Amino acid sequence: MKGLIQRVTHASVVVDGETVGEIGAGLLLLLGVEKDDTPERAKKLLDKVLKYRVFSDDDGKMNLSLADTGGGLLVVSQFTLVADTRKGLRPSFSSGASPALGEELYEYFVQQARGNHGEVATGQFGADMKVSLLNDGPVTFWLES
Repeated sequence: MKGLIQRVTHASVVVDGETVGEIGAGLLLLLGVEKDDTPERAKKLLDKVLKYRVFSDDDGKMNLSLADTGGGLLVVSQFTLVADTRKGLRPSFSSGASPALGEELYEYFVQQARGNHGEVATGQFGADMKVSLLNDGPVTFWLES
């Protein structure tokens, strides 16, 4: 399982002209599921996302996590994160999860997130989404489990 987190001042997801998920300050997580991923990997990645220290403390150092700040978490499925781009000019998605497994683990991740963190919003799995954000910093990290 792979995740790209971005520290944001706000972020939102629109599907068919309707806002389906929105947060204020916090983290936007683009989540990619691979074919060998499991619920255990999802839990491990969630723990990392919630505890990864990317927010500034009173001294301006990145010492605070999303769990510390209580900011929002916007989780958006992003199958292109699992693409193999090492060869050629076209991405390969051979390591990506099937749509059924991808959706199952995405929904599991979101359920676990909602049980372990206050504000959790989502995109819509498999939809053509328009994601808007204001990256704060910019601060962006690639996480894997």
